[in-house]
Amino acid sequence: MKAPTRVTLAEIAAEAGVSLATMSKVLNGRADVAAGTRARLEEHLARHGYTRRRVSQRTDILELVFHELESSWSMEVIEGVEEVAHAAGLSVVLTVSGDRHSPAPEWIDGVLRRRPTGVVLVFSDIAAPHRDKLRSRGIPFVIVDPAGDPSPEVPSVGSANWSGGLMATRHLIELGHRRIAAITGPEDMMCSLARVDGYRSAMNAAGLPIDPTWIRFGDFHPGGGEAHGRDLLALPDPPTAIFAGSDLQALGVIAAGTAAGLSVPSDLSVVGYDDIALARWMSPQLTTVHQPLKRMGEEATRLVLRLADGAEVETLRMDLATHLVVRGSTARHLG
Repeated sequence: MKAPTRVTLAEIAAEAGVSLATMSKVLNGRADVAAGTRARLEEHLARHGYTRRRVSQRTDILELVFHELESSWSMEVIEGVEEVAHAAGLSVVLTVSGDRHSPAPEWIDGVLRRRPTGVVLVFSDIAAPHRDKLRSRGIPFVIVDPAGDPSPEVPSVGSANWSGGLMATRHLIELGHRRIAAITGPEDMMCSLARVDGYRSAMNAAGLPIDPTWIRFGDFHPGGGEAHGRDLLALPDPPTAIFAGSDLQALGVIAAGTAAGLSVPSDLSVVGYDDIALARWMSPQLTTVHQPLKRMGEEATRLVLRLADGAEVETLRMDLATHLVVRGSTARHLG
């Protein structure tokens, strides 16, 4: 069977009733095209599935996009991306844009002008129109630690969140705890839900009851951990152990326990998640689920570079293993 003929940019321009120069301006992210015209021409490009050849457009830039840079979590991902990018002779451009689900709409115009070799995004997903624009320019992209559930055709690198929640809770159960609470991130993030599902699975497998008031959704920051920890410890029958969805949340939980006159781990055991550098310097040192943040950045960068080279990849979705690191914030329950 004869392969379909690849549509040219000139043919798309003729169909849209504009000059090839105007179509090229849109493709290159130039600002001197009216917004309405730009949107109409983007629709033509998307409809034809136009993809610019990558080799001729490669630059020495890799773009890394976050929605926030407030934690050590971000720094570890950045370190992984930078090591692989620099080994490949690329400079990393760091951009902060949007919310945890997707970069802001105006970001796409900037990246089209910069024309990086590839883009690594730390978001839940990327909107379909943005995907179409990147693909039409031959700019590959990979999502790191998707907080949501990216479409199957979206390349992504994440970790085993359900297993992490399971092993954290099993550890507390093996220490004799029966009243175990869980504090995690926002309820609209798949990683939050997966970690709580792992917690539920461990409790159910052990035949332990789950009080609905023991499960709290918040954010992954210390303030949220402290607020939910304070509420949980004020219950008539408070938990003796708390699984926090991040190390920063665990820091807040420990602060709440101290304020309540409790000693960690003698009176309250606490498990975190991520294993950021801070976990080893807290007092007591934090028992936590190690999420391979640096390696996630490394693997995402390797994947986006393979895609930029036009190489075939076995899978577009990679989930890296997590494991428990036992330190001083958990102890056997003697009650």
